[in-house]
Amino acid sequence: MDFLGLRNLTILGKAIDYVTATQGKIVDISSIPLDDPAVFTTISSGETTGIFQLESPGMRRVARNLRPSSFSDITAMVALYRPGPMELINDFILGKTNPQTVKYPHDDLKPVLAETYGIAVYQEQCLQIANIMAGYSLSEADMLRRAIGKKKRAIMAKEKLKFTRGAKAKGYSNQVAERVWGYIERFAGYGFNKSHAAAYAMIAYQTAYMKTHYPVEFMTAVLTAESGNTDKIPPAIEECKRMGIVILPPNINQSQTGFTIEPNLNSLEKRAIRFGFSAIKNVGTAAIDSILEAKKDSAFSSFADFCSRVDNQKVNKKVLESLIKVGGLDAFGNRASLLLGMDKIRGDIEREQVQAASGQQSLFIAHAKDVPKLAPLPQIDELPLPELLNFEKQLLGFYLSQHPMADALNTIAQKIDLKLHALAEASEGSLLVIGGIITKIRRIITRKGNHEMAFITLEDGTGTAEVVVFPNLFAQTNQFLNEDTPALATVKVETKEDQLSFIAQSLRLVT
Repeated sequence: MDFLGLRNLTILGKAIDYVTATQGKIVDISSIPLDDPAVFTTISSGETTGIFQLESPGMRRVARNLRPSSFSDITAMVALYRPGPMELINDFILGKTNPQTVKYPHDDLKPVLAETYGIAVYQEQCLQIANIMAGYSLSEADMLRRAIGKKKRAIMAKEKLKFTRGAKAKGYSNQVAERVWGYIERFAGYGFNKSHAAAYAMIAYQTAYMKTHYPVEFMTAVLTAESGNTDKIPPAIEECKRMGIVILPPNINQSQTGFTIEPNLNSLEKRAIRFGFSAIKNVGTAAIDSILEAKKDSAFSSFADFCSRVDNQKVNKKVLESLIKVGGLDAFGNRASLLLGMDKIRGDIEREQVQAASGQQSLFIAHAKDVPKLAPLPQIDELPLPELLNFEKQLLGFYLSQHPMADALNTIAQKIDLKLHALAEASEGSLLVIGGIITKIRRIITRKGNHEMAFITLEDGTGTAEVVVFPNLFAQTNQFLNEDTPALATVKVETKEDQLSFIAQSLRLVT
């Protein structure tokens, strides 16, 4: 048995809990139908963010091309998408889309291989072939599989002799025995265990089911589970936007530890996802617990009220600055005022609390509960929008409210072939138009010829990509290549050390 601790199981559990809490429904995930057309439509679309095993760009491409229509198709996808059997994916897709192309090593093996369109995908199929063709018991066939997998030549030679003799004894010709032996030898070495693949496929299907039928609850669970991973949150936010799900910013009175579901005030039918505290940089568990404990009886009425009720050791200056900068305290004033007045207000409240604890009483107040009224915020203009957006980028890992170059990115989106997060889907040798904001330029001198070239990092809000600019093109474009500049690039996709590389053929700015 292989016991795995999967985050996707946490996501499933949280999504089910959200459904119960928000809709009063109980989803029995172990009893859902495994032939739901809507689920297969979701998978076939390739929009598989959050779906177990099917999120990678390569798997998305397989899903779009295969268009799975049965649970066994998903099981086969999981088994085939690995080094070795991956080369058979196109044959598998062809077999599904055009059944006339399916061929079997022998007609007697059709019952074994029909499910996988004539291809031995699973170890169990190789065991069945040896059983049917050569009279092996299944335990003997498993010994054969192990020998092939470990490539023990001496044992394989003996097994081949045993197999061919067994096949002849069952009435098969030597030619058929040799052909089927070659087939077994080819597939048994990397065949996947079907029960393992089916278990993975079940979780894939279940996550796809929840995403299809309970999209808000599912994406809330994904965001909560990934809240500590700055690489995972941006594509999940982008997926929410694609699905039409509104993401609400952090709010000191509304947010909880993780992401939560709220009514969308702009739409009676739809609901929105509220950003959680745990996804804000510098806001740790101790600070979150202190905030939640302080507001459990009543909401915070002002910034001073907030500062007076939380533990200032846990909700320290760094935590407070982070909450202010991402807009979590916007209900109490603009961010410039909050940042400027923060130290004085905290200092005044701390002094009053110390005096109250020592039995002294302020000349100005009768009760400690009136402390928040003593410290009004300074009234100044808000910080410039680019600075506010930069705060979001620093503390959330991405721009939540809007991208500072949103107009340029919208223009770029109309002209590109693929967004940057999907570049792993690109085929080697293809030419693509990609684009984004130049966030980094690394200039180097070539070893030969002493010419200058560059590696340019593009970012489009969904991901990043490094583009190689060789000397000739760099000489033509160097004068306008600057950081924080929107640009389009025509690139050629190449593979280097099993990694995709993007070689610029042309570069131009977006104005």
